Amino acid sequence: MSVQEKVVTLVTPIVEAIDVDLYDVDYNGGILRVMVDREGGVDIGVIQDLSRRISFELDEQEVIGARYTLEVSSPGLERKLRTAQHFQGAIGAKVTVKLMPGSEGPRRRDGVLAAADESSITLRTEEGGTVDIATASISGARTVFDWGPSAKADKKVPSRSSLSEIADDGEATS
Repeated sequence: MSVQEKVVTLVTPIVEAIDVDLYDVDYNGGILRVMVDREGGVDIGVIQDLSRRISFELDEQEVIGARYTLEVSSPGLERKLRTAQHFQGAIGAKVTVKLMPGSEGPRRRDGVLAAADESSITLRTEEGGTVDIATASISGARTVFDWGPSAKADKKVPSRSSLSEIADDGEATS
């Protein structure tokens, strides 16, 4: 059993006990990332509690034989999509997908995730069409949050010359 599988087995009852869903576990380069989620999101108190509980159990069970860093977090607004469950949970969301080198067509695809099963996903493109993609050909995928227009674009910032025209009483001079 891999380290990730052992961690999933160990962590699942801990997160379920406090009504949180285990979103993903990733162990790479000495960093163990445990991502949790629930309807309405998770707050820092939940993250702290889980971090303590998971750290204690990992140490007690000696799941990881080497030094590691534990990171417990939410997957965030723009979350990685790696499993069939991740894709199925993101149906209706904007996503960006990067395909493996040598895949047919453009390597990057953007659209709204229209469908997903164990072996493929369907994207609805901005042009109105659909694209079916085998999950085996995906090298990376994530949801895309629409942040809206930049705050700086909406604000009018005075120029240096107009600032020098402001009189001592705070009134602009003409």
